[in-house]
Amino acid sequence: MQDIIDLDHDECERLLRAGVAGRIAIATPTGPHIIPVNYSVVDEAIVVRTSPYSLLGSYGRDTTLAFEVDQFDYENQRGWSVVARGRGDFVTDIDEMDHIREVWPPRPWAGGSRTLYLRLRWTELSGRRVGAGWDLLSTMPVRRTV
Repeated sequence: MQDIIDLDHDECERLLRAGVAGRIAIATPTGPHIIPVNYSVVDEAIVVRTSPYSLLGSYGRDTTLAFEVDQFDYENQRGWSVVARGRGDFVTDIDEMDHIREVWPPRPWAGGSRTLYLRLRWTELSGRRVGAGWDLLSTMPVRRTV
């Protein structure tokens, strides 16, 4: 059995910035939903593109969201998870949109029109890992190099 180790803020941020896909948790009138997304990190915020009529487009503004990115190594029974929490807002300012596109534009894998930029500025960032003695970043199968 492996030990559970809390990650410090800097390690959480490095893993978050290196990721490509994660999940957003959102509460809706019909209950909670977990939505897989491709994302980018710009400044101190997670940015995703979505449709105005999606769950995120309909309920993501001015509400508390949670975002998770993780990686598991089933063979060696180890892994890590980072969770960011914060308020969602839509990016509408042209200068902010240009800044996002310059730094790291989110690129959805799913088809369809995704014209709405949803931003989660984290107020909480936490993470845990299972097992010690391994490099979390180097074992990611796909990662964005920062």
